[in-house]
Amino acid sequence: MNITDDIKPVTYLKSRAADLLNQINETHRPVIITQNGEPRAVLQDPKSYENMRNAIGILKLISQGEADVRCGQTRPQEDLFNEIEGSLKERLK
Repeated sequence: MNITDDIKPVTYLKSRAADLLNQINETHRPVIITQNGEPRAVLQDPKSYENMRNAIGILKLISQGEADVRCGQTRPQEDLFNEIEGSLKERLK
């Protein structure tokens, strides 16, 4: 796999869009579109994009959790579970 295979000029996109979409959906590798030799956009298949967004979301949650731990903003697990259980019991009444 050579990244230079995944860099295409905008003129290639204009003239061979269907071929490019087939490539992206078959390889699941993003393609960088250039204009005047500069990277201007990235084309990616929908499933890979969704997976990337999900991974970024998980990483953000982990980062927030680590920041809470560093700041001492934690609670014992048992206390939290008891609070959730009590809240659920109240809703069921």
